[in-house]
Amino acid sequence: MSSTRSLPSSPRGALRVVKVARPAGRCAGPDVAARLPRLAVDSLAYSFCLAATTIAAVRSGESLTQALAGLAGEPSGARAAAQEIAYGTLRCHGRGDFILARLLQRALPHAQTEALLLAAIYRLQTRPEAEHTVVDQAVAAAGEMVGGAFRGLVNGVLRNYLRRRDELHAALAEDEPAACQHPRWWLDRLRQAYPQRWREIVAINNGQPPMSLRVNRRRSTPTAYRELLRAAGLSARQIGSHALILARAVPVEALPGFAEGLVTIQDIGAQRAAELIAPIAGERILDACAAPGGKATHLLEAADLDLLALDIDEVRTRRIAQNLDRLGLSATVLTGDCLSPATWWDGRPFDAILADVPCSASGVVRRHPDIKLLRRASDLRLFAHRQAAILDRLWPLLKAGGRLLYTTCSLFPEENGAQIDAFLVRQPGARRLCEELLLPCDEHDGFYHALLQKSA
Repeated sequence: MSSTRSLPSSPRGALRVVKVARPAGRCAGPDVAARLPRLAVDSLAYSFCLAATTIAAVRSGESLTQALAGLAGEPSGARAAAQEIAYGTLRCHGRGDFILARLLQRALPHAQTEALLLAAIYRLQTRPEAEHTVVDQAVAAAGEMVGGAFRGLVNGVLRNYLRRRDELHAALAEDEPAACQHPRWWLDRLRQAYPQRWREIVAINNGQPPMSLRVNRRRSTPTAYRELLRAAGLSARQIGSHALILARAVPVEALPGFAEGLVTIQDIGAQRAAELIAPIAGERILDACAAPGGKATHLLEAADLDLLALDIDEVRTRRIAQNLDRLGLSATVLTGDCLSPATWWDGRPFDAILADVPCSASGVVRRHPDIKLLRRASDLRLFAHRQAAILDRLWPLLKAGGRLLYTTCSLFPEENGAQIDAFLVRQPGARRLCEELLLPCDEHDGFYHALLQKSA
């Protein structure tokens, strides 16, 4: 179905663009190089095309992970540059749209043209020393992606932006959602939940996430692995018993011993889940929403367990098995819905259950900036309903005296403490052993953990 999106009338200096229906979705197929024969694959113009393809896909409703998967066959350099531009553009949620609304009187005729302009404006904001190159390469990309007629349009919009940049940025600073790079509803909820810290949370959300590692204690130690990093020209500092934070992010293939299972990439906040469950050798444990297996493998590194890793997504379930193989660990892996235990449970109760429930992911938005665009305020009610259902369905599977860890990567109270408060009313036989809210910071993302115990 085609759609249009009207942009507000703009002041002087705006360009007129005829509003037409535009198709949603991708602006190019996987064979981008074949479609763009006149662009060198190592050029900024080519990376602009890849980034615009990705951004347009996200703006039409696709996740960033899915959109980036479409670039898998591209040269590594072009793919890395496109990924940086796409991530940066999406992190600057609302800024580019605010600026375009003042440079254009009507919606652009192609989704890819809009995405290209957003990417180019982001690049001009972050690389002001290369203005001429950015404009030139964006114009070249426009000519190849959507036809020569749009070269002049892209050139005019970008040069108009440069002429009016100070004026536009001054106006942007007065518009809270654009200045904070978050949707209005999101800011309102953060302000209500964290009146003293919401601005700090917003600033962290708009930055780069840390790259954290979990050392596989069955194969190495933090001290030994830091020596391997040092030999590879990398540095890291230790956090806790088995976690490291790299001084700078690197591709996974640059990590020594990764393929051999020496380390796993996992946020320190996520690592708290296994630490709070504190598994004991011989226990029967369920990881109910396990893919891609980070928390399940952490539990198995800590103790010899009878662990069932369950996930509803068959494709993602295969990633659990791959991670187990890489780390030299063993578990039962099943594809199944934790809301329908009768389809997979053998009737034997569990000593512990990890419920890493689906949520808004508002605590990990700097890793997944597409969430700012794709998530809606109404989604929170749907997530809360599913989270409550998961708790109610999993609780009977827990043995008397057993423990259940409820985990989200959300900052919104209705998915966290309020959810547990309501559950404790429904289940008087449950008690809260501990509760931990981690707000995003330089060391970790945002997480909530609540450890519950069933009465004996």
